[in-house]
Amino acid sequence: MSTDFAIIGGGAVGLSVAWGLLKQGYTVTIVDGGDGSFRASRGNFGLVWVQSKGLNAPHYARWNQISTSLWGEFAAELQDATGVNLGLEQKGGYDYHFSEESLQTQLAAYGALKAKLGGDYPYEVLRGNQLRQEEPSIGPDVHAAILHYQDGHVNPLKMLHALHIDVQRLGGTYLPNRHVETVSKSDQFVIKCRSGETFAADRIILSAGLGAMELGPKLGFVAPIQPERGQVLITEKMPRFINRPSLIARQVDEGGIQIGATNEKLGLNTDVTIDGIAGLAANAVRTHPCLAKVKLVRSWAALRVLSKDGLPIYQQSPTMPGAYLVTCHSAVTLAAVHARLLPGWFDQKTDAPDLEKFSEDRFKLS
Repeated sequence: MSTDFAIIGGGAVGLSVAWGLLKQGYTVTIVDGGDGSFRASRGNFGLVWVQSKGLNAPHYARWNQISTSLWGEFAAELQDATGVNLGLEQKGGYDYHFSEESLQTQLAAYGALKAKLGGDYPYEVLRGNQLRQEEPSIGPDVHAAILHYQDGHVNPLKMLHALHIDVQRLGGTYLPNRHVETVSKSDQFVIKCRSGETFAADRIILSAGLGAMELGPKLGFVAPIQPERGQVLITEKMPRFINRPSLIARQVDEGGIQIGATNEKLGLNTDVTIDGIAGLAANAVRTHPCLAKVKLVRSWAALRVLSKDGLPIYQQSPTMPGAYLVTCHSAVTLAAVHARLLPGWFDQKTDAPDLEKFSEDRFKLS
C-alpha cells in the first residue's frame, strides 16, 4: 500500500493536516494508535484562543491570530460536508482577575505584545456593572476581566468527529490500532508496525503527540517535548448562563459547564487527584458562585503535548528529507491554519507561511 503522505497520529493535529492535504488532491493514509494511547484530545478545553499566547513570542501570537481568522470558514465547510455542527462561537473570551495588581501586570504584558503586533490585539477591560451586565453570574470576588475579541470556543469532540467523517469522505485511509515501531527510507518511506504490517509513502508526517518522544529521534528530530497533565471537570447540563468562555470555565454547546484545567508536569501520569479537582472547582465557584449548587458529572485527566518553550514545532528532518515533525500545544486553535496553510509549507510554495522560527533550530541556542 503506497500513498503520497503517511501521517503518524490521528488526533486533532494529524486529522487537520490530513484534511488539508486531501483538499489539495493528495492521497493520505493516517496510521493511528489505539484506545490506550496517550491523547491530548481527551483533555482539550475546546478554546479557539489568542489572548495570553506568545507574550514573549509575537510570531506565535500572530500564528494563532491567523488561525482564529480562518476558523469560521473552516467550521462552515466541515459542517456543510458532514452535517456536524461544531458549536463554534467567536464572540470573544475573558481573562478574569481578582485584584487590581494582577490586572495591571497582565495589561502591561498585553500592551507590550500589542505594540509588537502593530496594534492588532483587540481587547478592553470590563469592570463592575459593565462586566456584570455581560456576565450576570460573575461573583463579587471578580475585580475585572480583560475581554479579548479574537477569542472563542468550539466543541472539540464534534470537531474530531467531523474531521474523521470528512477525511474518509475525501478518500483518506484511516488505520487505527497500529503501533508504529520503525520508519525506514530508500526510494520511499516504509512504516513498520508492531503487528508486522508495513505501509509505504512518498512523504511522512509525524504528528503523534507524545509518541514523537520515541519516534522523533529515529527520524532525525530532536523532538524536545514533554507531557503536561491537565485535569478537567464537566457539570450537568444547564440553561445558558455563561455568555463567553474563559480559561476557568466555559459552557459547551450542549449545556454542560467545562471547568479546567490544571497544568502539571508529572511525566506520564494521568491520575485524577482530589487536590487538583478541588482547586479547579473552588476557582470556578469563586468566579461563578452559582456553580456551587451544580452537580459534577465527570472528572478526568489527559496528557497534553508541550515543547521545551511551549511553542509549536514544524521541522523537516535533516537526515531523512521528506519526513516532517508537526507538534503543538494548541491543536484546536491551530486546526484551521494547519488545514489551510501547512500543505503549502510541505510543498515550499512561494505563498507558504514562513515557519522558520518554529523549527528545532531554536533549541540549539538555548
